[in-house]
Amino acid sequence: MSELRFDVIQDAFKKKAAVVETPAVKTSEYFGELVFNRDKMRKYLDDKTFKAIVNCIDNGEPLDRKTADGVAAGMKTWAMEHGVTHVTHWFQPLTDGTAEKHDSFMEYDGKGGMIETFDGKALAQQEPDASSFPSGGIRATFEARGYTAWDPTSPVFIQDDTLCIPTVFISYTGEALDYKTPLKKALKAVSDAAVPICQMFDPKVKKVFSYLGWEQEYFLVDEDLYAARPDLMLTGRTLMGHASSKNQQLDDHYFGAIPSRVAAFMRDIEIAGYKLGIPLKTRHNEVAPNQFELAPIYGETNLSNDQNQQMMNVMNSIARKHGFVVLFHEKPFDGINGSGKHNNWSLGTDTGTLLLAPGKDAMGNLQFVTFFVNVLAAVQKHNDILKASIATATNAHRLGANEAPPAIVSAFLGRTMTAVLKKLLEVPSDTPIEIAGKKGKSVGLVEIPEIFVDNTDRNRTSPFAFTGNRFEFRAVGSSANCAGAMTTLNAAVAEQLIAFKADVDKEIKAGKAMNIAIMDTLKPIIKSIIDVVCFDGNGYTDEWKAEAKKRGLDTLTNVPEMFKSFTTPKAIELFTKLGVYTEKELEARNEVKWEIYTKKVQIEARVTGRMALNHIIPAALDYQTKLLKNIDLMKDVYGDSYKDMAAVSMGFVTKISELVNKLKVQVDDMVEARKKANVIEGEYEKALAYHEIAESLFPLRKTIDKLEEVVDNDMWPLPKYRELLFIN
Repeated sequence: MSELRFDVIQDAFKKKAAVVETPAVKTSEYFGELVFNRDKMRKYLDDKTFKAIVNCIDNGEPLDRKTADGVAAGMKTWAMEHGVTHVTHWFQPLTDGTAEKHDSFMEYDGKGGMIETFDGKALAQQEPDASSFPSGGIRATFEARGYTAWDPTSPVFIQDDTLCIPTVFISYTGEALDYKTPLKKALKAVSDAAVPICQMFDPKVKKVFSYLGWEQEYFLVDEDLYAARPDLMLTGRTLMGHASSKNQQLDDHYFGAIPSRVAAFMRDIEIAGYKLGIPLKTRHNEVAPNQFELAPIYGETNLSNDQNQQMMNVMNSIARKHGFVVLFHEKPFDGINGSGKHNNWSLGTDTGTLLLAPGKDAMGNLQFVTFFVNVLAAVQKHNDILKASIATATNAHRLGANEAPPAIVSAFLGRTMTAVLKKLLEVPSDTPIEIAGKKGKSVGLVEIPEIFVDNTDRNRTSPFAFTGNRFEFRAVGSSANCAGAMTTLNAAVAEQLIAFKADVDKEIKAGKAMNIAIMDTLKPIIKSIIDVVCFDGNGYTDEWKAEAKKRGLDTLTNVPEMFKSFTTPKAIELFTKLGVYTEKELEARNEVKWEIYTKKVQIEARVTGRMALNHIIPAALDYQTKLLKNIDLMKDVYGDSYKDMAAVSMGFVTKISELVNKLKVQVDDMVEARKKANVIEGEYEKALAYHEIAESLFPLRKTIDKLEEVVDNDMWPLPKYRELLFIN
């Protein structure tokens, strides 16, 4: 075992960076070359078809069959010029990954030969097996029919030899079985709710866009070392492993020089991303050793979320070419930073106004404050489902530890905006809100500093932080599909905006001027959010947990319990009245969440138990045997005085016996708990039982890690943290 581990580590050290074939042109010249974007549409579609598809994308107008056939023909011509032979409907089932079934272009030509064909019907719809994907009971095993339907708003792209068509995935009976369908409904809901408010300030506004900028954190490990760790291979994280003497305590990795092998990997994924039209902007070392981040320029939420899913797939495939494996797990290594996928979220109009940035005049600033406050009100009202939207078995290990936000959804505003809101409560409702330096000062003026983006600090313990012209939802996990959190956030904001507009209309109907009606409606909301959801302090303290509970914020830490918030009357009313989810879909998704939680913990428990019995205990006993032989030899040499001479060896023998016996008992208890949990029928009840099993893995791990400190390094069967985290 020790020789195998040594060879694996030596091979990992010898890995060389793959040769990066950087295109000999500017990035802008090949950006989007594998995407059927509007430039390609102009080239490959006739004028009538082009105008129809653009109208569909921009205005939601349906396409007739003839137009769909025209679009499909243009796509096929373009794709075949790039060597494409297959087509797939690319969708996002409830597995937190993507799915695709490839069909070739080949069909019989009716003359005894073959021909490449692709028509509007094949473009618009396919029929994958719905029963084999999580459905929460919506589809029984014998009811396999489900449909994927083309989403024209997300561009078709090429992946290797396959034309990928982004689609929604629904059941035969019409329920959504994916992430994209409810996300698109929530995006429409927030636009429909925001437009009437925007039109109070600018009648030209016809549509409001939700924007998303994701920050993808990840770890890299050497492929050979990964293969020598069954826990990493099967669960994505280390279920055992003592901390390295050096990890991140010197803060020397963060923003440090990127190792050459990693830089080569990053360059390759950037090239692949640019070809897919993904506007990657940032790359850097993260806080923990072997942890990194990439982030794009923000974009429309549906498209940006699709691009994140594409990039995760690209990263997985390209990493192997460089001798790496990407770890998207939120907490692959104990005791150091975990990985998140910070969702930078904002709203903007089709006229170019960012609604969460200060305006150019008093009315523009009033519009900004209106949306700013209403977003916070939505977060306050629905903090429980926002937390549930990012809750998973894997993210539970990250929240509340090593700079990750805690499992309490509060909002960080910073001193500037907190002061602005408090002043708004004190002044008359007709007081202008100006930007300092832009207008002359007057008594009672509420000023927003001109250099606004830099007037808010950062708070890494806040799950929902205002960062200048957007909110950063920092609690989203690195392995998650952003659509879960974005669907919930946009729906919550839509509901709040609808209620706000109704209240303002009542004030205007009562004879108040628009600006006064808005401020009179905002003031009680401002008072409430300052008292309840706004918190700029340290979210890790026990004092905050107690304070948050007093304020009425959700403080649950039990993941299966968190999911129940999706089926409370409040949540059901929110989602059903907006048409985002039906009650049946909410119940089904909870069933899926509980089932996935159970299975992930179940796999971790099985792997931990088997590694303890098949790897750890045998290695410990082998070392104990070696020590006992040493003691026998010392007895032969020193006679009756051997006991004093062998005291150290005897101490290790005793320590190993104690730890091995303890570990065996812990494994047996965990196995018995699993047996009892496995016969529980209800998914919620079973998930609760597995939550307790998840908790039992911590002391079991502690015992293994103590053995790692005692057993001879050459006899330890697994690559250690110092080897996993410091090989580049």
